[in-house]
Amino acid sequence: MPMPSVINMVVRPQERQPLLPHPSHPSPGYNTLSLINQEKGSLTSSTIHTSQPSANKRLFLLALRTKIILIMVAIPAFLLASSAVTSLGPLTPRDTVIRSPQPAEPQTTSNSNLFASVQGPLISTQFADPAIIHVNGISYAFATNNKGVGADRINVQVATSTDNETWTLMDHHDALPSMGAWETGAGVWAPDVVQVEDGSFVLYYADVPTWAPQHHCVGAATSKNITGPYAPLSQPFACPNVLTQGGAIDPDGFHDVATDKRYVVYKVDGNSLGHGGACMNSVAPIIPTPLMLQEVAADGVTPIGNPVELLDRDDVDGPLIEAPALHRSPEGVYFLFYSSNCFTTPKYDVSYATATNVLGPYTRSNRPLLITSDAGLVGPGGMDIIKGGGTIVFHGHMTIANDPAELKQAEAIAASTGTSVNSVSLPLIRGMWSATAQFSGTTVSLA
Repeated sequence: MPMPSVINMVVRPQERQPLLPHPSHPSPGYNTLSLINQEKGSLTSSTIHTSQPSANKRLFLLALRTKIILIMVAIPAFLLASSAVTSLGPLTPRDTVIRSPQPAEPQTTSNSNLFASVQGPLISTQFADPAIIHVNGISYAFATNNKGVGADRINVQVATSTDNETWTLMDHHDALPSMGAWETGAGVWAPDVVQVEDGSFVLYYADVPTWAPQHHCVGAATSKNITGPYAPLSQPFACPNVLTQGGAIDPDGFHDVATDKRYVVYKVDGNSLGHGGACMNSVAPIIPTPLMLQEVAADGVTPIGNPVELLDRDDVDGPLIEAPALHRSPEGVYFLFYSSNCFTTPKYDVSYATATNVLGPYTRSNRPLLITSDAGLVGPGGMDIIKGGGTIVFHGHMTIANDPAELKQAEAIAASTGTSVNSVSLPLIRGMWSATAQFSGTTVSLA
């Protein structure tokens, strides 16, 4: 995924408007009433003189006043219910994803419990697109380059943990210190590591090809040691035509224990050919960004057959889908996790789709797994799941609400410029969070 320049880290709720206008004051000696026009089913306004009313008139007015009170109660209740339903988005059909593009409302206690297992930030420095693997009692997380310059540049970052809660970043350690002949090293993104049958390790990643500096291709590298150094292949692993398809990014390895087959899933980076807007692809015509599945041999790097398309973006996904990861539940359901919308915005999320065959067809869930405001997150995405299920890791935006360093920096800028802290824009930093995923049928719980 591309690295942004700046983003305003504050998500503000929309201003609420009153459901009904304030009533006007009636003139002295008159009651202004709303009468129901039963033939047309609409409300009409009528003014009734109440000076010296007869007994019949008093009964009529009493009955009418009762109806009006009921209407005055019913209409606001209806509007409130309608507003609540509308805010959820479309409820059908099954494959329509319910989106809350910039949900800034605080979570209720019951809603927060749905994300009780979410922990973080576990790493608060730049650690985007994390991938996780567990080897010999230690968990390793690999992440996109640290945006360092010169000697401080680290192409593939590594962090370790013995409990998946406390993580230690391996300072100045680069798992991919050298580049293959095909690549420049200008933008190493979204690494993933798998262990193959002979005990060695394969690192998948994306980088800029020498012949197309505006695009990326997927590379692979091998090592006898989990932390590297990894030796890159001389040719890219996957590189759809950069001029017509946009190249490829976000590879993720998957071993299907049901068939003992190995795969690599990745994104065709069509939005790199886009016509502008969010992530270069929200201005028509929109370019496809399909997720592709490539079977590989036991060595993890030799392709078998041609890649198969699993899923592509649709209107609810915004400009793209990306960052795929595959998991097979104990019940035999395949979960294809991915992110949609643009990663620089609060609309970024973790979504998923399910199938009974690894090749699909995949059906989108009714709601993304994680969106902004879930567990206090902003822009969650780039998720990976540990082999066998359970622990997931993902990145989120560091903000003045979750990072004291960000708050201190924003306060300093606000004081020097005479602006408010909330109006300060800081460079986007994506730290790492984790959660525990529980699978049941075609649903995932992070409770």
